[in-house]
Amino acid sequence: MGLSPITAVRSLATLVVAALAVSACATAPAADALSSSGGAPAAAAAPTRTVALTGIRTTDYTRGTLQVTGRLTPAPAQGTRVALQRWSPTLKRWEEVGHSRSNGVNVTLTTTQPGSIRSYRVAIGPQAPYAAAGSPGRTFQHFVWRGVFKRAVLATGGKGHPEFTVVPPGEDPGRTGAELLADPKGQVWGDLDTTGCTWAKTWLGNLTDGTVRTSLLSGAKVLGSVDEKQETETWLNRRLLGSTRTRLQVTDLRSGYGPNVAADVFVLCAN
Repeated sequence: MGLSPITAVRSLATLVVAALAVSACATAPAADALSSSGGAPAAAAAPTRTVALTGIRTTDYTRGTLQVTGRLTPAPAQGTRVALQRWSPTLKRWEEVGHSRSNGVNVTLTTTQPGSIRSYRVAIGPQAPYAAAGSPGRTFQHFVWRGVFKRAVLATGGKGHPEFTVVPPGEDPGRTGAELLADPKGQVWGDLDTTGCTWAKTWLGNLTDGTVRTSLLSGAKVLGSVDEKQETETWLNRRLLGSTRTRLQVTDLRSGYGPNVAADVFVLCAN
């Protein structure tokens, strides 16, 4: 039985509407390509540069040279300035302490710093089409040799008129020197602040007319000692084993004038 003319017209109209809907869906732009401000296409995401701090170490413990390596991907133009930055807890911001020039993706930066425990990072400024970028910070213990008398002597004592005299800064800018003396059969000592330090390196010159014993102590524990004859020089070097208060002590073993020792004390510290 055939369709009535009215039914046939309605069916044809339905097919036309469906076809137009399919065509509109096929040609409409994707919803995620439209901006929220009027249907304009969204801007493409800006390319990013990745910066990584790949290594950090102390290369000269006397001068305090710190070496940092980094990697920048993709590589910046050759000769681009790359900064080494250190976090300032006081100013609450990164400060530049050194810089280098790029040559490919890898960069090496050096700086001279006193002993410290600080955070460092590698950073590069904007370079089209890349924005400025920096690596995550890395905390590092930077150990450097320094004079032990950059910090005050904690206490002095002994027996037989002991004298523990630190050389004034004007005569000893490195703050390493002291002179220790006492009466015959006497003893003299000074307690040194070795917080944050791992080694003590001590030069000793015996200025008296006999034999003396110089010792390094942590509390009652003797870290090391050396007997020194008349008018000789020697070294007493010891690991501090976490000692924050280390005693430098000179005892008369056999002399006519009493112990008299000149000392230069260096400590390896991260402060």
